[in-house]
Formats: sequence, C-alpha cells, structure tokens
Amino acid sequence: MLTFDVQIWGIRKRPDRAAAYQLRWRVGVQPFSKSYKIKAQADGRRSELLAALRKREQFDTETGLPASEVQAAQSPTWFAHTREYVAMKWPNASAKHRASIADALATVTPRLVKDNRGAPAPRVLRTALYSWAFRLVLDQDGELVARVEAEEAPEAIVAALDWIGRKSVDISSLNTPTVVRSALDALARKMDGTAAADNTVNRKVPVFSNCLRYAVELDRLPSLPLTKVDWTAPETEDEIDFRYVPGPALARKLIDALGEQNDRGRHLKAFFGCLYYAATRPGEAVGLRESDFTLPEEGWGQVILSSSSPRVGSGWTDSGESYDSRGLKKRARKATREVPIPPVLVRLIRDHIAEFGTSEDGRLFRAARGGGLLSKEYGDIWKAARRAVLTKQEVKTPLAEVPYGLRAACVSLWLESGVSPAEVARRAGHSIAVLFRFYAKAIRRNQQHANSQIERALEAE
Repeated sequence: MLTFDVQIWGIRKRPDRAAAYQLRWRVGVQPFSKSYKIKAQADGRRSELLAALRKREQFDTETGLPASEVQAAQSPTWFAHTREYVAMKWPNASAKHRASIADALATVTPRLVKDNRGAPAPRVLRTALYSWAFRLVLDQDGELVARVEAEEAPEAIVAALDWIGRKSVDISSLNTPTVVRSALDALARKMDGTAAADNTVNRKVPVFSNCLRYAVELDRLPSLPLTKVDWTAPETEDEIDFRYVPGPALARKLIDALGEQNDRGRHLKAFFGCLYYAATRPGEAVGLRESDFTLPEEGWGQVILSSSSPRVGSGWTDSGESYDSRGLKKRARKATREVPIPPVLVRLIRDHIAEFGTSEDGRLFRAARGGGLLSKEYGDIWKAARRAVLTKQEVKTPLAEVPYGLRAACVSLWLESGVSPAEVARRAGHSIAVLFRFYAKAIRRNQQHANSQIERALEAE
C-alpha cells in the first residue's frame, strides 16, 4: 500500500557495529532501517528519501521505498516490453503494419542499452530483432510466439538476442528526457548515420509513441515521456508535384505502349488501365475478378472494389503468402467502393477477358507463371513503357516514375474536370482531408474554373 505518512530521522551512529551509520525511517506504522560503513553513504541515501518526500511522492508500506523506486525494481527491460507490445499488436495488425512495427522497434532498440560492450555487428543485431524477435509465427501448439522460440536460429542471431536482453535498459529509464531524445534521434537516422527520409521518420515515430503508451497502460510508466522532450518530427511535403504527373495524352501513350512490349505487356495493359481510369491502387487492382465488373456493350460500366492485396513478404502474413489480402485501405473489413468506369476501360477489360480469360478463382491479372501478380513484374513492364514513350531527358526525371502515378493522374483529372472533391474522394477511397492535403493544387485550379462559371452567371442578364 502507498502512503504519504512518512517520517525520516537523522543518522544514528553505533560504534560497536561494522556498519556504524544507521538510517531510520517510518512508513505508516512500519519502521525501516539500513546501515552503512561510511557516513557519506548514509547521508546520501537519506537525501534521496527526503527528496522523494519533498516531491510529494508516496512510499510503499511493505518495502519502505518511494513509489518510483518500487516501480523501477519491478520494471521489465525495454526489450522485454517491446516483445510484449508486438505480441499484443500482431493479431489485429495488417501484415504491412506488422513489418512496420518490427522495422521501427529494430531501429530504436539498439540505442536503448546500458552500454555497448561486446555488442554484435549492427546488421546482425538488426536482423535478429527484425526477423527473429519481432516477427511472430505459430509454434507446434498453434500459439503465436517469436520466431526465435519456434525455429532454430543461427548462433549469431541467438548471441545477438542474448546480448540485447542483458544490455537493454529498464522501461523506467524512458522517464528520463535524455534517454527519450536518444531514441528519437535514432529513429531519425539510417544505419550508416545519415539522415533518414522524412516519411520514414514519420512512420517510425508513431510506433515508438504507441509502444510507450502501452507502457503507460500497463503502469510501467507514469505518463507519456515524449511530452518531456522538445523534439519535433520533420515536416513532409505531402502535396503531389504535378510537374511529374502524366496528363491524359501521355497516360494514354504509356498504356498503349504497354500493350506493345510483349505478351506480358498486353496482359497487363488493362491492369494499368484500372489504375488510370478507375484510380485503383495497385494492391486493389491485383485482386480484381471478372465478377467485380459491370461491362455493358456501350456506355459506362462499374467496378466494385472490396479488397486490397499489398505485397509485404510471406513472413508477415497469416497465410504465408507474399500478399496480405485485407479490406480496403482505411475502411471497415467488409466495406466496398463502387467506382463508375468510362467506356475506354470497359473495352479494355472486355478485350482482356476475351484474350486472356481469368484464373480459376476469377482473377483478371496474374503472374507469368500463375499466382499473384508481383509488383516487380508490373514495375519492370512499366519501366519498359516509360523508355519507349519518354525522351532520354524525361526518363531521368520523376515523370510517371512509378505505376502509382497513374492513380494520381486519374484523381487530378477528375478534379480538374469539375467533379466535386467529395465525389472524387469517394471514388478514390480517400478522406476529404487527405484529398485536400495531397491534391491542393488541382483543387485550387478547379476552384478557379468554378469561380469563372459563377462570375459568368452573375453577369448574365
């Protein structure tokens, strides 16, 4: 039990004892004492107890210690806490988020150590943390455990995890601002010491913060220590640079060029068409099935998007596949998104089905050897199309650099065509806030067009 009823007496000297200097204090009705050989040691300890009392800190009636000392004595290490945090987050996290958690914790944990004596090589330690300690698998009993507990790891990995287990600071050390700052600085750097990309830092810091919040939830920390440090994550420029977003004419040329590359290019032409004409994300397009489309012989059709399958690596998915099949981004698991598609995409899809058919499960797009379509495969085809269409100077720029640029081109085209931002956001699967953050310039251009229309209406007789 904790109490404020504490009394601390002066140092008593007992000449007949080896430890002659005795410190005595009372917590509640329970007396406590400790003896020291040197008076300065006794005075120092007495000063620590008095300081805790002056800070209005409660004392524990069973141990006689200030509450902060009791908490520190019972505190697990940072490394032990992170493993509990990963186990808590894993079941409900997407595969991509699981990998992101492991990445952030593998970056910050090597910095939160008592000292670096006997430290393993940095890359060995990172591999041990990222791939063995912070990646969970099912053991023989069907229980989720760290990979190192279910599989036989190389000796270097075992040694690295043993070292970090011994050297990791107690979680209570995160109450110290200098320790927190050191951790944040680690998140802002790459392994070679150079500055990490702004987006990388802003992805990792929330994981660190959430891990600390979990410590507060478990009463391992009294409050979130990040508020004690004057440290600001780098600002990022989210707004899309429209100098490098392909316009309608260039987008059509690139899609046509895909069909002229080879058999794989023809197979993927409709895939890229979905990115440009329906603003699908690549992860949404790879899982599209014939049944998702309404394909009339004339006029507009429709596609119903219900899932996304981003590629993250088999070690992070529940299925063991390299793709994580899940609901739409930032949507409930069973949510769908209906997107009207123009006649040009209707024809592309109908032609694709006529020439290539579908897989056994109805998927339109598949890898050259069957199975899920890989990002590397469609990325290589895209690079070939860029080289075929763009000038040598343009190829060196970020113009249409990645397939995702087609989605940005589609959204900006919708906005500049006068479609309301709310409808654009709905079709693209964005929130209004995200749309305004990324497409502010396109929205402003659309507003200018709207202002001109209003002005003409006002001037009409």
